[in-house]
Amino acid sequence: MGALVIDNKKYARVLAKVLPRVIATGEEHERMLAEVEKLMDKSEHRTAEEDTALDLMVRLIKDYEEEHHPLRDPSPHEMLVYLMEQRGLKQADLLPIFKSRGYVSEVVDSKRAISKVHARQLAEFFRVPVSLFI
Repeated sequence: MGALVIDNKKYARVLAKVLPRVIATGEEHERMLAEVEKLMDKSEHRTAEEDTALDLMVRLIKDYEEEHHPLRDPSPHEMLVYLMEQRGLKQADLLPIFKSRGYVSEVVDSKRAISKVHARQLAEFFRVPVSLFI
């Protein structure tokens, strides 16, 4: 896919309306989120210039949030529970890997660590990198 062709005059008008800048305060963060929401609501009616401004604002928001509200990586157990929920799986669906209902329950409830062998099997089962379970 090639680069979007935008009209610089139209783009300047969009930028003048939203005034995007590096976000330094919570208030500026809220304002930028509101501007993004307005553009998102236009969905397929956005112009190429609005899409370009939207991309810029999303990057500014992401930079601010990563700096001020960093997310910690989920634990292997949290990742396992998340993947099970996303796929509508029950603990019984993991019996081929863990071989015992009690063992599955202890792993899911964070009472037992995920071994390297099980991490590899879970990665294969969910088709995700093994690093998510280690």
